[in-house]
Amino acid sequence: MQPLAAIGLAWLCWVISWALAAMWVNRTVAKPAGGGELRSRLTVGAGAALLFWGFHDAPGYTGLAGWSLFAVVVLGFLFAWWARLHLGRLWSGRVTRKEGHHVVNTGPYALVRHPIYTGVIVSALAAGIAERRWLALLGAIVIAIGFWLRARLEERFLTGELGPAYEAYARQVPMLIPFFPRTR
Repeated sequence: MQPLAAIGLAWLCWVISWALAAMWVNRTVAKPAGGGELRSRLTVGAGAALLFWGFHDAPGYTGLAGWSLFAVVVLGFLFAWWARLHLGRLWSGRVTRKEGHHVVNTGPYALVRHPIYTGVIVSALAAGIAERRWLALLGAIVIAIGFWLRARLEERFLTGELGPAYEAYARQVPMLIPFFPRTR
């Protein structure tokens, strides 16, 4: 198997496992008025289309470079899964407040406020670089922008729902990039 094929398989495994895990959540008790997620979902979808359009024909890196990028993809997904498991039943595929929701500030949430998004962005960027196509790298960047938009929406919603506790957390922990200056 070539590194690019392994990267494609890693993405497929992540998508399937993530969809299955979506059944393990608490009841939703609040969501943003008027939704607001459509823009970020469309942006991530457009980025994914660019990232994977022509994936099977991409020249892709081979050897140590290709396998190193595969490792980064896997590490990104492992980081996202660590965050998903740490969040437990409070996780949601949409911006919501779940029953029993509270600020989670331990584990990967002590490093960044949105570690799931960070992990997927890392995996997308590594896949985009691994493909050796500008369109794929552009797709990864568009995915990152989509998750940034969604993180901003989530920030506004959680500040309104969880109040001072979330505001204090946001002042202490960076949004998406560990050890980066706090953005609020």
